[in-house]
Amino acid sequence: MDLRQLTIFRAVATMLSFTKAAVSLNYVQSNVTTQIQALENNLGVPLFDRLGGKQVVLTDAGRQLLQYAEQLLDLAEEAQAAVSLGEEPQGTLRIGAAESLCIYRLPSLLRSFRTRYPRVKIVFRPSPVAELRNLVHSGSIDVAFVFEELDREGGPGDEILAIEPVWVVAAPDHPLVGNEVVVPSDFTGVDLLLTESGCCYRGHFERILSRANVYPKTILEFNSIEAVKQCVISGLGVTLLSSVSVSSEITSGQLVKLPWEGPDLSVVTHLVWHKDKWLSPSLAAFLTHAREMLTIK
Repeated sequence: MDLRQLTIFRAVATMLSFTKAAVSLNYVQSNVTTQIQALENNLGVPLFDRLGGKQVVLTDAGRQLLQYAEQLLDLAEEAQAAVSLGEEPQGTLRIGAAESLCIYRLPSLLRSFRTRYPRVKIVFRPSPVAELRNLVHSGSIDVAFVFEELDREGGPGDEILAIEPVWVVAAPDHPLVGNEVVVPSDFTGVDLLLTESGCCYRGHFERILSRANVYPKTILEFNSIEAVKQCVISGLGVTLLSSVSVSSEITSGQLVKLPWEGPDLSVVTHLVWHKDKWLSPSLAAFLTHAREMLTIK
């Protein structure tokens, strides 16, 4: 078992595709297959279940090995960077973030960082909000951008970057649009469209309604912000989303920001990394760049 095999294994395990892994590593697929077979023979266990066609899934042994492979490859990169401290930051950074940040906040940050540090390879991993901190702590990603409620403080490896307003919105012809103010009791019998479970502002809003003994008519859950927006635009109900994700639809008149008068729904963007890991030059450079680009407003 060597680092090259582990690199190939990690690529296949992450993409669950020999073909995609080969393309990402610039290898021929037969080489990827041969290296995985050699690794399986060396360990004496199958690492992937081949389900027919090109579909593969990790076995239990594969999932266990992936955790160690991540750690070993991280250490190898750290060792290489440690003896090249005088050079420009290089290596691989694995970044995770919530969907709205992926789409609306991070593209410009990642573009400017790549221009500034072209030798750093960025691997971006959109992930469910509830999983991001665990992915950092397990070493699966190096850094994450996480939405949290306003009262959550930062700490070592957990830095507050920016406050993000959250707005309650509806289609222009929704009955609540005519209200001078909108309060929790107005949601009785209303169709509510929400993002995935685990989203901090969804949880905060549901607790507000629960404390007020308010029960919407229906709650429809989506794992895509774009799907939520399109359904609300079509008149299926009301939602709450971060301001950056609905500002263009409000400007165009497709959605209307309701005059919410209740507890503050804003969230805070946290920058999270593993406080006990060695801070490589590439990660240190990225943290500094993120602070410059995403500051509290």
